[in-house]
Amino acid sequence: MISFLMLGSLVLSLIAWILPVVSLKRYEKHNNRNGISFFMSLGACAVSLCFQIIYNNHLVKIGDLSALLDTSGASTMASVVLLIVTIILNIIALFARG
Repeated sequence: MISFLMLGSLVLSLIAWILPVVSLKRYEKHNNRNGISFFMSLGACAVSLCFQIIYNNHLVKIGDLSALLDTSGASTMASVVLLIVTIILNIIALFARG
């Protein structure tokens, strides 16, 4: 069950990046100003980061400190990249729509 947290985090991360791009494409074709994708994208990013925190908490609870030490740096970097790219994509989508 815990291994699904990593898969869920990856899927939600991709959703967080795809939604602003789809929003931009949809706006170009239909001149639609629907801002719901903005909130859905940020929500997917937040839940993805929450899954990462829950997984790290699980590693602490079971006492697997070697796994925590091995994955901590990569997990932190991936979380930072996810957040920054999601924010940039959403800002681009918001300003492009005017």
